[in-house]
Amino acid sequence: MAKCTPNTGNKQLDEAITQWLQYDKNPQTLEIVKKLVADNNIEELNVCFGSRMDFGTAGLRSAMGAGTSRMNDLTVIQTTQGFCRYLEQHFIDLKERGVVIGFDARAHPASGGNSKRFATLAATVFVSHGVPVFLFSSITPTPFVPYTVTYKKLCAGIMVTASHNPKQDNGYKVYWSNGSQIIPPHDAGIASAIEENLEPWPQSWDEMLIKDSPLLKDPYAEINRHYFQDIQQHCFHRNINKTSKEKFVHTSVHGVGHEFVKSAFKAFDLAQPYAVPEQKDPDPEFSTVKYPNPEEGKGVLTLSFALAAKEGASIILANDPDADRLAVAEKQESGEWKVFSGNELGALLGWWMFTCWKEQNKDPAAVKDVYMLASTVSSKILRAIAVKEGFHFEETLTGFKWMGNRSHQLLEQGKKVLFAFEEAIGYMCSPVVLDKDGVSAAAITAEMACYLATKDTSLSQQLKHIYEEYGYHITKASYFICYDSETIKKLFNRLRNFEGEGTYPKTCGSFTVSGVRDLTTGYDSNESDKKAILPTSKSSEMLTFTFSNGGVATMRTSGTEPKIKYYAEICAPPGNSDPEQLKTELKSLVDAIVEDFFEPEKNNLTPQPQ
Repeated sequence: MAKCTPNTGNKQLDEAITQWLQYDKNPQTLEIVKKLVADNNIEELNVCFGSRMDFGTAGLRSAMGAGTSRMNDLTVIQTTQGFCRYLEQHFIDLKERGVVIGFDARAHPASGGNSKRFATLAATVFVSHGVPVFLFSSITPTPFVPYTVTYKKLCAGIMVTASHNPKQDNGYKVYWSNGSQIIPPHDAGIASAIEENLEPWPQSWDEMLIKDSPLLKDPYAEINRHYFQDIQQHCFHRNINKTSKEKFVHTSVHGVGHEFVKSAFKAFDLAQPYAVPEQKDPDPEFSTVKYPNPEEGKGVLTLSFALAAKEGASIILANDPDADRLAVAEKQESGEWKVFSGNELGALLGWWMFTCWKEQNKDPAAVKDVYMLASTVSSKILRAIAVKEGFHFEETLTGFKWMGNRSHQLLEQGKKVLFAFEEAIGYMCSPVVLDKDGVSAAAITAEMACYLATKDTSLSQQLKHIYEEYGYHITKASYFICYDSETIKKLFNRLRNFEGEGTYPKTCGSFTVSGVRDLTTGYDSNESDKKAILPTSKSSEMLTFTFSNGGVATMRTSGTEPKIKYYAEICAPPGNSDPEQLKTELKSLVDAIVEDFFEPEKNNLTPQPQ
């Protein structure tokens, strides 16, 4: 191209582009940038180079493409160099123990980026620096990476995936030596190390380096074998599984999950699930769904419903594309399908894990060492079960990174962590993976359904029994889409200065606010010193309101998507509660929160698509 010297009128931007042109060796992304420079397309150059992807506790997640704000060969190399340097500072035995790298099936032909290539380049960086790498030779579910970290006692793990994000996105998820996602201060430390290692090291681009390197090993066969052996400790009714007539449909929503869920079913002696043929093989275009996210509900499950009708199956199991999450639907007597919310499935799995544990442990004193965890925006149903049954329940900040790290601490203290969940359909049914795991959860849910069938009970009926015994917990969660960070800032600032500086709302519609917890500022009106117990973070917005009618509502920003989410729940004590009345009351509360706190029309917010 004729002109390849940027001249945008913005010195910082020009420097970022010039550095890119010097460092990038991917012909496709290089050509994209050269054309933007030649056309002096300042607007697009600003999108690509106006910022660098933030490295946070969720690692990286962004669209694939050219530039510092995108997932591509160069940003993956730069990130891995920083991560490698950071690990060197923390592990003197890094070059003995090494790291594991896994990847999903995402691809972006326009920029030449795909998960396997990014994983290969990350492996190249580590090997070029003398660090052993266990690089999976084929696609794997995300849970296999944290499993490998703990199973092989490695220093760290990397999973290249964007989970359930739209098809153009990819990500770089990082696990620490304890098998959990990183938490502060590691995120800031790694981010700083990335900035100090932007220039590619001499061999970072040389993929041939790892072809015959003794430092590169493929853990695929070994991990497949041991993972499915390890999760069998949670198979309690093998004889029922073998003879059950229950039929299951499984969809991996064009992701990696199907073959692994089949293996989990085999490990539990369950009859193989029917695969949704259009969705069982990985497809980076996600061609049959608008959003590859089973959390969105019935829209993603249309093909599953059709297959279930054809095969006479009553239960659908759906993984997201990297198979760390699980959605479940059950056919009702009316012929309608019920898609369980994340909180409802959390209640069922929590009840099941405790019931199975109790069967195995007849000593009443053993319960004092049993723990379950849930994130603070998830249903409080586990707390209600814990109060009655005598085990411990703990609440953590949002995200499995917090539950994984806390579970690791408890296990180190000799405690038994039975279960952890978050309402965003994430479940940890086995501590062999200190993260959410949709593969083991699928098999465990299927076994629970087979067991209940022998009692002439469905999952839906059992959920009702749980609520009748421990108290109804009615929840509603949704979100608004907002791309303008200033609007989000104003919305939350208004709630923090509602009737003058530092004052929060006292009412919401006809509902009285009885308490406020602000995990952005660290304020909690219910604590004697007004300081929140859970860790706080100024980098994200999170407000929780409790109401005098027993309602709780949390508003928070998403760390990976342009969303403001809300979670509302009404908890009733055990007894003769009227669930329909509670649902009506919750709807009124949510309507008031949306109108008074979100002000969607004034703030130009787009509601969750139905």
